[in-house]
Amino acid sequence: MPELPEVESARAAIERAGLRRRIAEVDDADTWECRPHPPGEIRDALVGRTLTGAFRRGKSMWCETSGVGRSRRPGPVLGVHLGMSGRILITSSRGELTEGGDWEGGRYGQGGERPERKPVWDRFTLTFTDGGTLRLFDKRRLGRVRLDPDLSALGPDAQTVGADELAERVGRGRAPLKARLLDQTVVAGVGNLLADETLWQARLSPRRPADELSPAELRTLHDALHAATLAAIEHGGVHTGEVIDFRGQGRHCPRCGAEMQVATVGGRTTWWCPQEQR
Repeated sequence: MPELPEVESARAAIERAGLRRRIAEVDDADTWECRPHPPGEIRDALVGRTLTGAFRRGKSMWCETSGVGRSRRPGPVLGVHLGMSGRILITSSRGELTEGGDWEGGRYGQGGERPERKPVWDRFTLTFTDGGTLRLFDKRRLGRVRLDPDLSALGPDAQTVGADELAERVGRGRAPLKARLLDQTVVAGVGNLLADETLWQARLSPRRPADELSPAELRTLHDALHAATLAAIEHGGVHTGEVIDFRGQGRHCPRCGAEMQVATVGGRTTWWCPQEQR
């Protein structure tokens, strides 16, 4: 599913192309994607408003909205979750496309409208008064749109969490280190690939009990998490990590050449270098 870097690309797309445009119409008819709201409830809450800001914590994204007319009282918060493979597609009044979200890879390519993007897969749409749109394209229908989402259970964002806070939150209990990283209440935004990349960068075993890490190792973990996250954002997604292409049977660590090892850790298929990650 989209991890923090992919969700950040969707947030940035909204920030670039979706803000301060008056909403004329809303298609919220998909009762699964927009649950628990009945059709028309999100529409009634948003028509006449603009999106005033796009924000993210971990894999969760939301937009703040303006008042209606001359009212300065802010509108509801619009929460958007990309699910397993969602993308945000925004068109200008001239039809120019800005997009972000889950990496499409070779099947769809990058950067334009395509026949494979069937309209039925647009699960939620804002239509602006200038004729452009903001759509949640979600072929697998696993995303979520809701008003005023509750984000209180999320831990601090993996991109910005400080070293001391990460050490205090991750270094508790006997759970495997990777399981702690994947727990969104501990730190928000780390998925399976980002966890494997981070631990490979830090030269730490995903199976190490979290409370066995020294202060120095926890600081190394923090630095590796920030570096891996920022690199993924800059390069287009978690699939661009240095070790990602080497996660497979018969493949070898790109640093030392040892054959990569696999097991299930934290409920996820996990690859690591047995020579360097201890």
